Amino acid sequence: MTTNLIDKLIIGNSTKIVFLIMDGLGGLPIKADGPTELEAAQTPYLDELAAASVCGLLDPIGYGITPGSGPAHFALFGYDPIENNCGRGLLTAAGVNFPMTDKDLFIRANFATMDAGGLIIDRRAGRIDTETNRRICLKLRGNVKLSENIEVFFETEREHRALIALRGDGLNENIEETDPQATGKPLVQARALVPEAQKAARAIAELTEKVKAALADEPKANTILLRGYAKHRTYPSLTERFGLKAMGIANYPMYRGIAKLLGMTVAEETNSIEEEFAVLEKTYQNCDFFFVHIKPTDSRGEDGNFDAKVEAIEMIDRMIPIITDLNPDVLVVTGDHSTPAALAAHSWHPVPVLLSAKTCRPDRVKSFGERDCLFGGLGRMPTAALMGVALAHAGRLAKFGA
Repeated sequence: MTTNLIDKLIIGNSTKIVFLIMDGLGGLPIKADGPTELEAAQTPYLDELAAASVCGLLDPIGYGITPGSGPAHFALFGYDPIENNCGRGLLTAAGVNFPMTDKDLFIRANFATMDAGGLIIDRRAGRIDTETNRRICLKLRGNVKLSENIEVFFETEREHRALIALRGDGLNENIEETDPQATGKPLVQARALVPEAQKAARAIAELTEKVKAALADEPKANTILLRGYAKHRTYPSLTERFGLKAMGIANYPMYRGIAKLLGMTVAEETNSIEEEFAVLEKTYQNCDFFFVHIKPTDSRGEDGNFDAKVEAIEMIDRMIPIITDLNPDVLVVTGDHSTPAALAAHSWHPVPVLLSAKTCRPDRVKSFGERDCLFGGLGRMPTAALMGVALAHAGRLAKFGA
């Protein structure tokens, strides 16, 4: 993979690049010979853009590999998704501006609902609202203390998701996740995967039991599912690698965290997609690379709600003129991965992509959808190669070799 070669070819200039990332964009038909969510959506602006662009399909990690959101986003920004993968807990910690230290073990937590028999019946606790999450985190701060000189911190992320941080000496991240990833199953035992993780595994087992006791009177969020264990680490920034002054615009904390870890200026927190686009307009003169993240396409796919995902795509389509009126030198529209409503989960299917620039060779794609993009001029390529293509179209890469 040539993801590090482009670092050596960077040319500085004032061109502007916009990455519009509709999380979980790729889909599947729910009826035989039917359309995907993107194909079913009425998207006149995206279709017009596709007809004047070069299109294709992206594989976030590799053929047949179902990606998590973290590595899929690292790939979008030109970072090898395997070498740079980290537990989601670190991304969440950065996203909520947690004061990180080298003694911390970060954990991404879902509040969940467990029945009297100890089986998980709802992995998202009915998608409790963020205010309920804050109340529960406050409750846990006052009722959960750990032994072995380990501090524990509870921080709200959004809805049913939270950050838990353990602080102490010798906390290794190689532990079995407690999330069974399905309903009708009990919590998985927190087991050390390497001998050095025994202390952390004991702490997580103790944490789980004390949280369950503290939340026993909660109607929905009466347990936690733990995953994405991670220690603190740093990454070379987009400025250091590509000379880009970058802005991250995202409502959801985890994606704000990715932007922060990669050295982007993280825009003011917003409460809606409309506000995200307003921030793009307001800050457009300040930076030369913009990452605009859209969450509802993924959430509706995870909910298994085909029609709601279609509506989310159509809402974004109506906002496309806001971006095109800014006249960026390069506009990329794609997703980090596929989240088909038919599966109600992330999947391994490649993701449609379009790249609009004055220097692109428009192909024969006339509609922005999975089947049309299969025949686009970009072909099917690894997501990690996308940044190099965008930089080239922005006039930011020198020739390689004599």
